[in-house]
Amino acid sequence: MDWRLLGISFVTVFLAELGDKSQLAAIALSSDCRKPTKAIFLGTVAALILASLIGVVLGEGTAQLLPTKWTKIVAAIGFAILAVRLLLFGEKEEITE
Repeated sequence: MDWRLLGISFVTVFLAELGDKSQLAAIALSSDCRKPTKAIFLGTVAALILASLIGVVLGEGTAQLLPTKWTKIVAAIGFAILAVRLLLFGEKEEITE
């Protein structure tokens, strides 16, 4: 096992998932003290593992079909399109007091 790759993957996913919607949903679920927190923890962990597994399997399949350079180009174009869409067509936040 490549421990360096394991560490990099852990840190990357940990930082990317910190404060996302699934974490906020887990906080909201666990705020009700009548619900067992162990079940909420195991459910959120299982969901993150399954989502990561799907990403790894799809990534491996993509790597079999496309060269790494093309995969990076497609990802960069996708992110650029999302950024332009958000900048041009994103909802404007209104500050209410």
